Amino acid sequence: MDEAVNENFIGPPPASALTPILDAGPWVKLPEQFEMDMPEQDFSEIPALDTSRSASLQQPKRRGYWVPRAAIFVGAGVLTAAFAYELFNILAFAVMTPLQFLFLVLSTISFGWIAVGSLSAALGFLPLFAGERPDTIPLQPLDTPMRTRTALLFPVYHEDPARIAGAIQAMADELQALDRSQHFDVFVLSDTRGDEAGRLEATAYRALSDALSSVLPVYYRRRRENTARKAGNIADWVERFGGAYQQFVILDADSVMSGSTLVSLTLAMERDPNAGLIQTVPRLVGGHTLLQRLQQFASNTYGPAVAAGIAFWHRDQGNYWGHNAIIRTEAFATAAGLPDLPGRKPFGGHIMSHDFVEAVLLQRAGWGVHMMPTLPGSYEGMPPNIVDVVVRDRRWAQGNLQHLAIVSQPGVTAMGRVHLGMGAASYLISAVWAASLIVGIVLALQGSQIIPSYFQDSRTLFPIWPIIDPGAALRLFLATLAVVLLPKGLGLILEWKRARLTRDAGHAVRSTFGVMYETVFSMLIAPILMLTQTVGSLQILAGYDSGWNAQKRDDGALAFADAMWFARWHTGIGIVVAAIAWKISLGLLAWMAPVVLGLLLAGPVSWLTSRRAGPLARWSLATAEDRKPPPILIATETCALAWSDRIKSLTTENLPERVAA
Repeated sequence: MDEAVNENFIGPPPASALTPILDAGPWVKLPEQFEMDMPEQDFSEIPALDTSRSASLQQPKRRGYWVPRAAIFVGAGVLTAAFAYELFNILAFAVMTPLQFLFLVLSTISFGWIAVGSLSAALGFLPLFAGERPDTIPLQPLDTPMRTRTALLFPVYHEDPARIAGAIQAMADELQALDRSQHFDVFVLSDTRGDEAGRLEATAYRALSDALSSVLPVYYRRRRENTARKAGNIADWVERFGGAYQQFVILDADSVMSGSTLVSLTLAMERDPNAGLIQTVPRLVGGHTLLQRLQQFASNTYGPAVAAGIAFWHRDQGNYWGHNAIIRTEAFATAAGLPDLPGRKPFGGHIMSHDFVEAVLLQRAGWGVHMMPTLPGSYEGMPPNIVDVVVRDRRWAQGNLQHLAIVSQPGVTAMGRVHLGMGAASYLISAVWAASLIVGIVLALQGSQIIPSYFQDSRTLFPIWPIIDPGAALRLFLATLAVVLLPKGLGLILEWKRARLTRDAGHAVRSTFGVMYETVFSMLIAPILMLTQTVGSLQILAGYDSGWNAQKRDDGALAFADAMWFARWHTGIGIVVAAIAWKISLGLLAWMAPVVLGLLLAGPVSWLTSRRAGPLARWSLATAEDRKPPPILIATETCALAWSDRIKSLTTENLPERVAA
């Protein structure tokens, strides 16, 4: 390892042999290169221990980790077995038909998935309610001396330069106020296509670099070829400049982190030499549409218990969400180089959901992958409407299902298999749910004798009719509903506790109403996503590629006609299901009402949630950041508006000539 990577190095990057310029014009600003090798990893074998690391850093023994993991999966297993037993008793009679058995299997799988998530949230709720910090790595005092350099990376692809510039300036100002800006450099790593968009970016970031020259360096480059998308963008930076920085922080285009959060992450990384990655849990902020407000409220109210639960059983073998995390450069370069997968898209080629895979690669090399769910000051935005959520979801689904080609490889660790398998299952479970509903309807048709007979065995002359106990079915339904709603209830209890500690009775009332408001909409939106995820998963399994589209982040109001066209299949299927259920019995229609209503109202719900939230929604769904925005968010918005005006004025002037790196 070059001496410039020594932890005591805080000076400017030293010179090294330069390689040919790989960047597109018209303006590029980069430091002198300090290269690192980033070899591709082989999933078929566990890598040999790194002899350059001390024995204490090699494959740490993780005694006792089985306890929280057993609590989650054994507990979920017990609940799932109880569910299966009760459902079997409801369905069973002389002989169980194959169709009933299929319904039992599909329903049990769906319930088991829900049980794991709810139990994880329940275990995360306990330390939060007790006032403890469930972080897997300790925080250090903010005044602890800092010994290393950190790069802040903004990978962008057709993003608004004013938004990025505003976030960078706000973060730089906070770092300067903490007297820590000398330890940070900023890199805007662009994969934007097209000369016009490239000129706009170059104009904006050159002005930003000049404006912040006395605070910290701001570098910019735009790749000529956006090979491997975001993962390739980061790998290009590591290989060319990573040797000068002990760690780097990745931020999305809608991400922002406070200066104190950046300092805390850096100090935690310096404190634990075995830490390879520390993931924060970003708070969703900045939403204006009803959907964004619903997402913010749900994430920021129920999310803390969920995240704490994940930290509880992941420990230092956690996951990575691709942004708002700090990564040790040495660990990433030596252990997380991504190979191309064999075959054609969507399963072959570049790894799309690279973050999960990079976390797995770091784990298997012995690096700790940590989570800090209680660290404040980490924020991100969200899509403005359901259509954009579906577009993003389709891309994420392909990336997660691509992991099925990796999960069975012999070089993947047990915890890595859990991460990759659960990521794929999170999309396949929608298809399982949809299949269970279809089978349930067919069983109901049989039970009502609309389908005249079902013969279990060709040797019998008598049909076997399904017999269902309505009372037992209702009890099982209510028990299932309790498990489904458990994370929401736990989040509400934490809000009640916060209201009691702050003596704010209004907050308790508002939170209670907000949970009810959000629950109604989440029940309406769930069938919409079930259908789109099911169709998307089937398309991916059939070989259709999702492509790579820029993410829409601003106003996303849908025209009513567009919303109805988007939901045309949802509406049609909802009409068919409602008609069948009504034909069988009003009781079945009432039981399926949440799914039927979600499908029938998919168009109006998609349209309504794309509009700006009304007064009632803003009041009931208000988060802590809505009621009292943190300084970093206020500064980011103010700076972004100022940069928007400045960029408009700059684009009317002559563009600067390209400056060679």
